[in-house]
Amino acid sequence: MRNKPLGCLTGTGIIATLITALAIVGAVFAQGGTLFSAGALNAQSGAMLGNVHSHAETGNNCDACHTAPWDSATMADRCETCHGDIVLQMQNVASLHGTLTKNDPKLGCRSCHPEHRGPTASLVELSGARFPHEAVGFALVGQHANLTCGQCHQSNNFKNAPTDCYSCHKQQDRHNGQFGTDCASCHTPDGWDRVSVDHSKFAFKLEGKHVNVSCEKCHQNGVFKGTPTDCYSCHQKDDRHNGQFGTDCAACHKPTNWDENTFDHNKSKFPLTGAHTSLDCKKCHQGTQFTGLSTDCVSCHAEPAAHMGQFGTDCASCHSTTAWKPAKFNGKHTFPLDHGESGLVSCATCHPSSYSTYTCYGCHEHNEAEIRSKHLEEGINNFQNCIECHADGRKHD
Repeated sequence: MRNKPLGCLTGTGIIATLITALAIVGAVFAQGGTLFSAGALNAQSGAMLGNVHSHAETGNNCDACHTAPWDSATMADRCETCHGDIVLQMQNVASLHGTLTKNDPKLGCRSCHPEHRGPTASLVELSGARFPHEAVGFALVGQHANLTCGQCHQSNNFKNAPTDCYSCHKQQDRHNGQFGTDCASCHTPDGWDRVSVDHSKFAFKLEGKHVNVSCEKCHQNGVFKGTPTDCYSCHQKDDRHNGQFGTDCAACHKPTNWDENTFDHNKSKFPLTGAHTSLDCKKCHQGTQFTGLSTDCVSCHAEPAAHMGQFGTDCASCHSTTAWKPAKFNGKHTFPLDHGESGLVSCATCHPSSYSTYTCYGCHEHNEAEIRSKHLEEGINNFQNCIECHADGRKHD
């Protein structure tokens, strides 16, 4: 039986193989090694490292970055040869690269810095690792955590990307610049509508019930700057005084409650003293009438029957605001009440039946018949009106 020879080992097959190999080798030399290149290197110029300003300046020296499979060195070792500052960072967990390698020890340079993507392609690609944004002073919280890198780092700008709110959110400013550019002073990353403005920093402090009022109650139609701070602008509809006291509500009321008033009656024409201080306002101001009220006692306190209409309407001449009793005559008594040896006498001594009339026969040695006789001897007929001659209650020789 005749053996069938292998096709590749025939003379023709061997010659064809040698010709193909020579063609490949010739092509490699002719193209300078670009036949096996993964793509053009980045040509963006930077600081000189390893005697070059960019990766592209390494030319066709693949060994500058790549190692042979049998070599003990790795590509990361080649990177560290030029980027010594990054090596130092990786040894410090407080630095950016130190934090990255701490979170993922298996993370390599190529995980974030790909090459061979063209002369202008970015050398930073973070899809292969979770970037510790908090390490650079801008933690991604709230709605920022759901953003893609490109939404903030446009045109591959990572190192100099702005961290202020307004640079990204100017279009969302519904205040039209009324409050400047420090959005974080009122808003949080959780959402624009979650406001945490500190009203104590403004001229109008939020106190009492104002604390729980929504912003829109006072700042209607999104107007914040120039909002009136006087009470009447918001509370005119709540004015039960119908404008009797003007528009300065704060002169009497507090933000805690309308009914808790702080009106200082001592500043009015009728200061409150004694028992008047504990009275409810409605006792005197009936029907919400506050102006034009009489301050006379009898307008509230009718004269009691015990006076028998003898003392008029000047209650304060005998009574105080502390209490009706005890009463003491505080007016001007033309006749001295301590003119005799008995000292102060009671009202009934001189006024036994009426306060509009008096008698001097209620004390001392007075005797009407004797007094009549003595006065007639002197030619005095009008001896019943004693104080006309004895204004001080004493005998005159």
